[in-house]
Amino acid sequence: MPIKITILGSGAMATAIAILLADHAGQDVAIWARTEEKAEQLRRQRINEKLLPGIRIPDSVEFTHDIQQAIEGAEFLVAAIPSQYLRATLETFKDALTGNRPVISVVKGIENETFLRPSQIIEETIGNRVVLSLTGPSHAEEIARRLPASVVIASGDVALSKQVQSLLATDRFRVYTNQDLIGAELAGALKNIIGIAAGISDGLGYGDNAKSALMTRGIVEISRFGIALGAEPETFAGLAGIGDLITTCISPYGRNRLVGERLGKGETLAEILNSMESVAEGVSTTRAVFHLAEKNGIDMPITEQVYRVLFEGLSPQAATDQLMTRPMRKE
Repeated sequence: MPIKITILGSGAMATAIAILLADHAGQDVAIWARTEEKAEQLRRQRINEKLLPGIRIPDSVEFTHDIQQAIEGAEFLVAAIPSQYLRATLETFKDALTGNRPVISVVKGIENETFLRPSQIIEETIGNRVVLSLTGPSHAEEIARRLPASVVIASGDVALSKQVQSLLATDRFRVYTNQDLIGAELAGALKNIIGIAAGISDGLGYGDNAKSALMTRGIVEISRFGIALGAEPETFAGLAGIGDLITTCISPYGRNRLVGERLGKGETLAEILNSMESVAEGVSTTRAVFHLAEKNGIDMPITEQVYRVLFEGLSPQAATDQLMTRPMRKE
């Protein structure tokens, strides 16, 4: 019998994961879209034109706005909804998500009001069940085009992680397992903050030296924050940590890096966000992480300056000066 996997969400990553899953024989894939209009457009065109133009979605992938139809017979759910909309979206159909179907989360972020990670939001909203985090350097544009990528599936359930590993892995998509769910989710969220900082550096015309410093000191901040919240140090040296950070800071696809670049060139945050089709998770994550770090006494100088640029009107140049003139210290 085929295994059915239902993806909740119809954005770029949802589409890319659907293409990836549909490449496996014996796997049925359904995408739940937020509106019937979106579901019909994808059903008719078989292309997510705004987010992944030119990439055809296999005919076998089903699209629907009917949640009952989407999840009927599904053995796994994939959560592909931005973190700031995750709770509200799940709340609208939580009564339909009965049983204990595992959830594979591709969500990267932290909820502002609660400081909860995606797995915690999912468990709190639709009941206690196994949640696995798929993370690492994995831009949707490249996955959908079947370019080589290596990622991590993180969960404390080793047996289930291995099953999901086999559901996802192809000759162009290598999947490692990791038991540190906390570290994997925090790394995936916090790298977007450093991505904004790297983009600001690009927008200001700074060079490779500046970006290298941001990435290096950025992974220190990410690790410091994660370890303080119970993560394993090793996670941040792997694909979920430094791997994802590198991609986020250098890729032309990176939405968070682009936000930073436009800030560095003088645009306002409101102008940037109003012109974007996709959600830049790093903006809301910066707010959540800054306040949580402040609450817990965690030193995060890059995050602090990004926060002040985004939400307090500090100029990117002044933020650079603040970082460069901090008291000297041992590395």
